[in-house]
Amino acid sequence: MNPPRTDARRHHDPDVRGFASDNYAGAHPEVLAALALANGGHQVAYGEDAYTENLQQVIRSHFGPTAEAFPVFNGTGANVVALQAVTDRWGAVICAESAHINVDEGGAPERVGGIKLLTVPTPDGKLTPELIDREAYGWDDEHRAMPQVVSIAQATELGTVYTPDEIRAICEHAHAHGMKVHVDGSRLANAAATLDVPLRTFTNAVGVDLLSLGGTKNGALFGEAVVVLDPDGIKHMKHLRKLSMQLASKMRFVSVQLEALLARDLWLRNARHANEMAQRLAEGVRAVHGVEILYPVQANAVFARLPHDVSERLQKRFRFYFWDEAAGDVRWMCAFDTTEDDVDRFVAALKEEMAR
Repeated sequence: MNPPRTDARRHHDPDVRGFASDNYAGAHPEVLAALALANGGHQVAYGEDAYTENLQQVIRSHFGPTAEAFPVFNGTGANVVALQAVTDRWGAVICAESAHINVDEGGAPERVGGIKLLTVPTPDGKLTPELIDREAYGWDDEHRAMPQVVSIAQATELGTVYTPDEIRAICEHAHAHGMKVHVDGSRLANAAATLDVPLRTFTNAVGVDLLSLGGTKNGALFGEAVVVLDPDGIKHMKHLRKLSMQLASKMRFVSVQLEALLARDLWLRNARHANEMAQRLAEGVRAVHGVEILYPVQANAVFARLPHDVSERLQKRFRFYFWDEAAGDVRWMCAFDTTEDDVDRFVAALKEEMAR
């Protein structure tokens, strides 16, 4: 059979690689195959389809028998919907100052969700009970937004990873104060690959109430999910998702991607590979005199400090972002499709620019 005719043209070089973001990568071939499988015929819209129904069983295999997934379009939408579900209009969320919800979501949690963020400086992107206590007070003070949620990212925005015991301590501390715990899991798979444990080990098993589950950074074309781990304590998710403009009409195409990643081990294979490429990159960078790695490389990110002019020249050869331009800090990200050759060519280019 001849392939379907298309008038679309390729507008990019598929051999080009960058280190700016794992969002730059395309979709994994197995995910694309799953999308084609879900295509054709009619399925009920807005989540009443067979693929979204089956996704619930897949999610429960990872997060326990009470877990429920609510597919959404993107990570910011997942975080905003999730945080709205566990805050009142006067509620606030305690998070790290470097958290994605604070620095990279355009104010959406506050402007769209109406949620006050109470931020805490951290040395490595990770909260602790002691750091949480800097903002965990004033529940009866009508002049202050009420702390109702602790939100952590796993892995963090600085590429560090919480251990299960660290998350358990946060959950116990938050719950003792009547607060819930949300996990921004856009790179949850990378954290699991680093820890070499099942996803449940550092989520429902240690007391997390709900999480944002990433798909896009791990090989999906688009789509994430809010996963509610305690349905009895978190209500009206369907209404919040719709109100927040995150309800997909053709939801089967979000759900089947998450199923393709999670039903077997694709999510873990992709995350392990991305992490391994970050380790390879860090190893190469450490051998370059004058370049400093800033944080432990525990997921698929490498943060480094190098001369500003070197970064600018290197950016003309490989795309990446400054993290703190004034300090000369940069972030290099690896993805599921980053190759050893990609890393080695980048390290070679870094050496050349540093030697100029």
